[in-house]
Order: sequence, then C-alpha cells, then structure tokens
Amino acid sequence: MAFNWQTFKTRTLTAAVFVVVMLAGLLINQWTFLILFSVIHFGCWWEYLKLVENIHQTRFHKYFKLGLMLIGYGLMTWSCRSEFQITGYELQGNLSLLASTAGFVLLAIAIFQKNKIRLKSFGSGSFGLLYISLSMGLMTELFGKAIIRLHDTSLIMTTPYFYPALIIASLWVDDTMAYIIGSLIGKTQMSKISPKKTWEGTIAGVILSAVVIFLLSYYAFHFGIISYALATIAIIASIMGTVGDLFESKLKRMANVKDSGHIMPGHGGFLDRFDSLLLATPFVWLYVYFFMK
Repeated sequence: MAFNWQTFKTRTLTAAVFVVVMLAGLLINQWTFLILFSVIHFGCWWEYLKLVENIHQTRFHKYFKLGLMLIGYGLMTWSCRSEFQITGYELQGNLSLLASTAGFVLLAIAIFQKNKIRLKSFGSGSFGLLYISLSMGLMTELFGKAIIRLHDTSLIMTTPYFYPALIIASLWVDDTMAYIIGSLIGKTQMSKISPKKTWEGTIAGVILSAVVIFLLSYYAFHFGIISYALATIAIIASIMGTVGDLFESKLKRMANVKDSGHIMPGHGGFLDRFDSLLLATPFVWLYVYFFMK
C-alpha cells in the first residue's frame, strides 16, 4: 500500500483535534469524563443502528432506536462509581433506573407502531447493549479504580482517569504505528475484510504500543515492576482493538457502506474511531479486575 501524504496529513490534523477533546474529557474532572463517554455512547449507537438497518433492509421506528439507546445508557450509568454523585445523589441506581425505565416505555410504544420489527433485526439491534453500552459501562467503572504506590517512595498517587487514559493511549500508539509501518513496508494482507490492514503493520503496532507504554511508565513515571503489567494491558488493548476494527469493518461491508459516519474527516464516524475501544475495554477490564488488585 503506497504511503499517501495527503491522507496522512488529514488523519493527523483530525487526530490532533481528537486528542485535545479526549484529553479534556478525560483529565478535567469526572463530569467531563461522563459527558465525553455519554456522547461516544449515543454516537456509536446511532451509527450502529443505521448499519443494522442497512444490513437487514429495514427501518426502525425512532421510538425503538431511542428506547434501545436509553436502556443502554441505563446500563452504562449503572457502572458509575461513588465519584459520580451530586450532594449525595448518586447516578448509579438513580439516573440508570430513570433512563432504563424510559427506554422500556419507548420500546413498548414502538411495538404498536406501523413499523414491524422482525426478530432477527431486533436481535441485531439489541446486540448493541453488549457491543456498545456494556463496553462504555466498563470504561466508566474503570474511572477511579487506580491507586498506585510510586516506585521507591511511600507516596500513593490516586489517578481516577489512569486506566481509561492507558487504554486510549495504547490504542492511539497502536493505530498510528500500524498505519505508518503498514503503509511503508506492509505487504501481507491481514484480512479481506479490511484490505489495507497488513500483518507487518498490525504486529508492529502491538509491539510498539507495549514498548512505548513500558518505557513511559518505567523511566518517565518510575512505576517500577508495575510497568510490565501496564505493557501487558497495552498488548491486550492493541490486539483486541484490532479485532474490534475488523468486526466493525465486517459490519460496514455487510451494510455496503465505506464509513459508519462522517463526523471526523479521514477517520469516518464514531464507530470508525471507537471500534477498537469497544472491544478492548472489556478485556482490559477483566485483566484489571483479576490481576491488578
């Protein structure tokens, strides 16, 4: 695949804006974090349902779409930890219950509309609860989970955004390196689902993601032995991120579209940008839950 400088410049500029928005959402406070991933949640849902409609040659009623989105948002906000509360009012169990109830009501109304919902398309649409909402919920649950004792000191650093930022950084390095290396030396096509993805670029992306995360955590932040675990997270995120990218490419091929949306020049829509995150997050969460106590 020949290296295209114009495409690279467009992707780089868009990525720079993307990084600024993501960093602002991640680092300012828990509310910007929640707003950021709420937007990602609904954006991914909207595009996913459009793909499902194209795949099954059907059109969902707006109440059906909104109902599924709200049920999913209820699932996502159910994962909000104690950090997400206002004067004692916790989002977990309150906002989640409200959103879920409204979603079920809208679904019930949609059943009696003229638009008939076939079982197969209903199942495909509902799969978004696992594919999108559960993933975003686990990302929200990871917020506030990291408490790190700095190497050779007694200082304990609480970083609420640590794991979400680590996942996103790992995926960003992996995606960038895979694109550059694959464009320069990639010759072996990885899958017919995504013709531009090569084994050379994919392997290089995974390795360089782990190396960058390890070097930063070990030498820049002096995390010591925990740096090996963080490099492992980078590997998990990169591998599953690639699987997520291929899965979304398969959905787009079945729907006969090039991009899931057009919100980001050079990168497509929400699903095009966050497809890797949707599959990487659950597997990183499992690793953190079982091995990063």
